[in-house]
Amino acid sequence: MKRIMLFIMTNIAIMVVLSVTLRLLGVDSILAENGSDLNIQALVILSGVIGFGGSFISLLISKWMAKRMTGAVVITNPSSNIERWLIDTVEKQAKIVGIKMPEVAIFPSPAMNAFATGASKNNALMAVSQGLLDNMAQGEIEAVVGHEMSHIANGDMVTLALIQGVVNTFVIFLSRIIGHIVDRVILKNNQGHGIGYFVTVMVSQVVLSILASTIVMYFSRKREFIADTGGADLAGHQNMINALKRLGQVEPEALPEQMAAFGINDKGGIMALFSSHPPIEDRVMALEKRAMTRS
Repeated sequence: MKRIMLFIMTNIAIMVVLSVTLRLLGVDSILAENGSDLNIQALVILSGVIGFGGSFISLLISKWMAKRMTGAVVITNPSSNIERWLIDTVEKQAKIVGIKMPEVAIFPSPAMNAFATGASKNNALMAVSQGLLDNMAQGEIEAVVGHEMSHIANGDMVTLALIQGVVNTFVIFLSRIIGHIVDRVILKNNQGHGIGYFVTVMVSQVVLSILASTIVMYFSRKREFIADTGGADLAGHQNMINALKRLGQVEPEALPEQMAAFGINDKGGIMALFSSHPPIEDRVMALEKRAMTRS
């Protein structure tokens, strides 16, 4: 509930800051002088509603979407020893981190992967791939589960939805401001919205969305280091390190875009800016350094 209130208050704060900043910069005066009837306050509210609204709806339906898109099947009645062990492991870790037992699922993929999602830490889904269960030792699986449980306990789903909502609001708002400036100030169109406005809005929204995604992914990578330490605390540093090294030996299968931030996925080169996860070697190095300082 605290994070939902933060979600709402941040939305309001962003809209107020946008409105005040543009007035201080005189953008509304410039547009008015060039025949624009743009209502800045109405645009701010519209941008906030669309930006945060879409992010909030995605958060609310995240579990349903995850099951549909990955084919994850929730374990209701364990039918094998590994399923029973997985349920017991998640239940034990949930008690340690102080959250309600999440839904536990397995999705049909030969690749080693896992993810966590849900609208809140007490209404979450934790899923692992069949490939992860088939190819990792139990200690390593326990560490991966601990990593995902740390995401849940830390409320990372809501945190990233909040960040996404903020950048969405800026993208929607700024793309339309740029469109108005091009249409009214540069092209001198005073007869409604011309083609220049619509083309500029579409192009600027694409460009700004790409730039904004790097901000979201930056915060996602930071949360991964924190989840790694959580997994290490729950299953042991060496198990977490071994699990990461095992993952580094293969190319992880990409999850659907909506799940990418909570699955296992990293990129190299310039594409690292768009990666939801830091490089495996950096994560291993951070854990090894932490283990040395704690020993």
